Amino acid sequence: MYDVWQNVLAEIEQQISAANFSTWFQNTNLLSTEDGHIRIGVKNSFYVKQLRARYINIISTALKNNNVDVVDIDFEVQSNSKTKPRSREITNDDNSIKNRIRNIKIAPKPTTEAHNNGLNSKYTLENFVIGSNNELAVAAAKSIIDAPGTRYNPFFLYGGPGLGKTHLVQAIGNELLKNNPNLKIFYTPISHFYSDFIDAIQNGKGKEFNRKFQKLDCLIIDDFQFIVNKEKSQEEFFNIFNDLYQLNKQIIVTSDRLPSQIKTVDERLASRLTWAGAFDLQLPKFEDKCAILRAKAELMGAEIEPEAIEYIAENINTNIRDLEGEFSTILLMSEVRGLTPLELIESGSVSVNKNSKLRPVSSKQVVDKVAKYYQLSVKDLQSKSRVSNIKTARQVAMYILSKELSLSTNKIAAEVGVKDHTTVMHGIKKIEKDLKLNFILRDQIEEIKEKIYGQ
Repeated sequence: MYDVWQNVLAEIEQQISAANFSTWFQNTNLLSTEDGHIRIGVKNSFYVKQLRARYINIISTALKNNNVDVVDIDFEVQSNSKTKPRSREITNDDNSIKNRIRNIKIAPKPTTEAHNNGLNSKYTLENFVIGSNNELAVAAAKSIIDAPGTRYNPFFLYGGPGLGKTHLVQAIGNELLKNNPNLKIFYTPISHFYSDFIDAIQNGKGKEFNRKFQKLDCLIIDDFQFIVNKEKSQEEFFNIFNDLYQLNKQIIVTSDRLPSQIKTVDERLASRLTWAGAFDLQLPKFEDKCAILRAKAELMGAEIEPEAIEYIAENINTNIRDLEGEFSTILLMSEVRGLTPLELIESGSVSVNKNSKLRPVSSKQVVDKVAKYYQLSVKDLQSKSRVSNIKTARQVAMYILSKELSLSTNKIAAEVGVKDHTTVMHGIKKIEKDLKLNFILRDQIEEIKEKIYGQ
């Protein structure tokens, strides 16, 4: 029966996104198929509701394709599910979770050598939740762990704050050391790099500073965007980069944007950093956020209702750091007040809403601020002009009205002077797509929002 269910899961996996599959099917198992009455084990009642509402037809078809008669399908909550994990970094297997928690509690203090490499042992691939927002970057990370200094070298990882860049690159370092404890690995934020470089120059130890890096098997540089206006540090890093690269040593760099979008970075260095491509971490989708919160709850040994997890996931649309911060706050408040997290939320004692700012604004204020930012009149923005800067301003207004005020597309169309909602939908999607790579646009939108809510 196990093999049948694995075949069914394999078929379902081809039809839905990786994030949806890992969220809703990772912890299921086939309990019985007697007389066509299918019983499927799930972890809790929340899974029952979601699977029945969203995937019952897909499950039924996959079962039939694997020669299983289907009369009806029922879901049964299995509190101690023994489902075998399928290529997921955070599983819901109870024994696995207990072992990880036990290991975390009794983990020995880092040795002096481990401390000197800059790595934090808490960052592992095991507790990094994989979703649609990061799966490509994780795949590259695994390739590096298997063969450092080869295919993805340098490995350039970028994305906004709080999305897990530091976690992922430190996890690579920890996994490399697990595979080969003799490797010389060094993690450092770029601010520490140039601070140490300045100290070395002042003390006449520039050559020693350089030699320290020459001995490395893997160099991990975090927050590279802060190297702006540090010309001497850029030059030193450029030389270290070239030396390590020639020796096939692994180089890993993170930033909040692409090298070409960082002001004052030398073009040669910017080009080298993306020789092997650039991988981005995006904002997590709803299913990703649910998976992250469940994994965090399990690792903490915390009890939280699925409905509470769904509520938090729906209302935190900033980053993973805010998501986990709100989660921890709710758990603490529920403990202090003697309520379950869901009871706390339903009582109105806590308000989770990171979709909008505290200060209420109107749609007219948004349109006015966007127009002024792009040095246009409201009449210009609402005109039918296809001039590039006017079109961009109009689409930015559409995007902000949608994301910040949650207006319908028909209402947005009326506010920005376009004919129908399809134009609005296209405009919003255009901005969403551009934001993935265009960090200048991202900064502009953040500046506009500050102006909107700042007055």
